[in-house]
This record gives sequence, structure tokens and C-alpha cells, in this order.
Amino acid sequence: MATTKHAVDLTVNGESAQVMVEARRTLADVLREELGLTGTKLGCEHGVCGACTVIVDGRTARSCLMFAVQANGCEITTVEGLDTDGKLDFVQQAFTENHGLQCGFCTPGVLMSVHSFLKNNPNPSEEEIRIELSGNICRCTGYQNIVKSIAAAAAASR
Repeated sequence: MATTKHAVDLTVNGESAQVMVEARRTLADVLREELGLTGTKLGCEHGVCGACTVIVDGRTARSCLMFAVQANGCEITTVEGLDTDGKLDFVQQAFTENHGLQCGFCTPGVLMSVHSFLKNNPNPSEEEIRIELSGNICRCTGYQNIVKSIAAAAAASR
């Protein structure tokens, strides 16, 4: 039996892309396998760990829970789209300067979550930062340097 594929038009990191996908394919799989954007990680594949977080039309989304066909016509930003001309953006720079990453597996999802968070809350308290981080699991750290990095990114954005 032939599998039906659907045309999906996306704008990913400012670039237009059209992919033919089965209805059951997730956005995370399409980003990684069809578009080669492997910064988006797959951890739990249940939307709990946050490693697959991307920005879809200005809002964070768990790409492991979203079908690619649902993203038809959407603008998507992945971690690969944060830098400008090879220069780290303010959040990436803050994480680098404050040792906010270790193995790096959770980092792309954290960075994407932080971008959205700081857009809506440019001057967060430590408690607000920790609440925001509750949607991203990091198995390497005690979150201290991640919190410090987010506070530094907030200060840099003001």
C-alpha cells in the first residue's frame, strides 16, 4: 500500500523550505532528517524534557509533539537560527560566558525557551527563571549556571 505524502511549506530560520511528508511525521523528525537541522534534540518524545523546543510563529512549541503538517505555512526558528552571520546572539553569549552548558544536549531547547521567556519577561527574578526552567530537563547540572546565564542574558538584553 502506498503511503500518502503531503506538501508542507515552512519558513525555517528565514529560509523557505518545502517538504513532502507522511501525516504521522513530527516536526522534530522533519527538521532533523529532512532539513538537516540536528540542533533540535529528541529526548523523551513525550513533550516533557524540552530538548525539542523550537519557536513556531513566535511561540515555543515542543516539536516532538507537533506534526509537520500542522506547521504548514508557519515560521519556525531553531537553535541554528539564533546566530547572526556566525556571531552568537545575546543568550548564546551569556551561556558561553557563564558556563551554562555541559554536555549540551538540553542546551538548544533551553536556549529557545529562554528567548521566548525573555521576550515576555525582560527582567525576571531568580524564582521566575527557575519556574521557566521547569519545562527543560538537564541531567548534568544543578541548574545554577543555567540560571546565572539566563540572568546575564536578561541584563544584556536591556
